[in-house]
Amino acid sequence: MTDLTEIKAAARKAAFARRKVAFDTRVPGAAGRLSEVLAGYRSVPLSGYMPIRTEIDPVSAMAEAAAYGPVGVPVIQAAGKPLKFSRWTPEGPLKDGPFGAKVPEVDDYFDPEILIVPLVAFDANGGRLGYGGGFYDRTLEGLRGKRATMAIGFAFDAQEAQDLPLEPTDQPLDMVVTESRVLTF
Repeated sequence: MTDLTEIKAAARKAAFARRKVAFDTRVPGAAGRLSEVLAGYRSVPLSGYMPIRTEIDPVSAMAEAAAYGPVGVPVIQAAGKPLKFSRWTPEGPLKDGPFGAKVPEVDDYFDPEILIVPLVAFDANGGRLGYGGGFYDRTLEGLRGKRATMAIGFAFDAQEAQDLPLEPTDQPLDMVVTESRVLTF
């Protein structure tokens, strides 16, 4: 194990603990600020995510956005591969996907231009600490190689951290939206 691996593991452990407390004490309407941000991008193809464990829930904002344009959710293809995004609707049937996240029952893939990105921790400069699989980093690199693609981290305020252990392959966030504020980079 490298020093960076150990540092990232410790940072994730601390961030998961902060996120759990935020999740356990959350108030209704945590996605309100995200809805406000997405209202400025009506009809732009976007991807959200189906929350698992203690992740902040973007589904109400996704449902609102789906009334104006395509909304998808990530579908893991395989370890080491970029994500694909399958069209999602609020009433659409779902099935179990990898890691416990639900995915659309029928695959209808498209490339989003905005990604609402789950995370473990973020910093005040647009850095993101994910789960360690590199799925979003590979995906954002590929999408940004084709066209401008915005990455919006969605998190609880408590997930902000100082001095995140980042690597050159980590894709930066363009914005972080929390239950109380919007940070742009």
